[in-house]
Amino acid sequence: MSKRQKARVTRGIQYAVLLVVVLLLALVADWPAIIDGFFNLEVAAAQFPDVITVALLNTALYTALGFALGLGLALVLALMRLSSVGPYRWISGAYIEFFRGLPALLVFLAVGIGVPTAFEVVLDRNVSIMIALGLVGSAYMAETIRAGIKAVPKGQIEAARSLGMSPTRTMITVVIPQAFRIILPPLTNELILLTKDSSLAFLLGSTLDQQELAQFGRQALTDFKSMTPVLVVGLCYLIITIPLSVLQQRLERRFGGAVPGGQGGGA
Repeated sequence: MSKRQKARVTRGIQYAVLLVVVLLLALVADWPAIIDGFFNLEVAAAQFPDVITVALLNTALYTALGFALGLGLALVLALMRLSSVGPYRWISGAYIEFFRGLPALLVFLAVGIGVPTAFEVVLDRNVSIMIALGLVGSAYMAETIRAGIKAVPKGQIEAARSLGMSPTRTMITVVIPQAFRIILPPLTNELILLTKDSSLAFLLGSTLDQQELAQFGRQALTDFKSMTPVLVVGLCYLIITIPLSVLQQRLERRFGGAVPGGQGGGA
């Protein structure tokens, strides 16, 4: 038997095994219970419009706040990481390693409960969420931005300096704009991950008007004793993440491969 024939047989066996597994699952599944538990149309209809007008909008708001703060912090951290001043590099490196090593859940608890208790301050809930998401996201985005800055060809920097630009002006007008063009795809990925991390906002407590998607689904699951609200909430997350994934793929095709250093964390 030739290698091509062996490969064809192996592929055929894999398809057959997959088909058998699917058929077995279809035969043993309790379809009426599954349909009633996950696809109850009356329960699904009861989630609207609040799942969109409250939960989805709050999720988008928390993500946007966290991403904006995280991006600003990340840019400063990346420049500190590349600085010729040792203490700047050490502080930036320690920050990045610290927040990349902590679960996002602990950061939310520290910001939402630990900081107000330790410093006797009252933080607005949205501010607490923004700070927690910003701290988590900035640690990952800083490495992405640093990699993007290092990926800018040295010839561009030398050309700018030969025109009489100062190092600061070269960085602001030449290096950083090109670096952001390079890192747009991985930054989009960070935005997707922050969207999912925003589900930890429930740790800070919430009123009905402050619920994000995960908290909304958890509350509806308790109220209706059905998994249908969870399915509805999951679809709402996909409304946010799938367009971002498509955007990321298009940016990667347009600007080339992703810069290493993306986030792999979460709760």
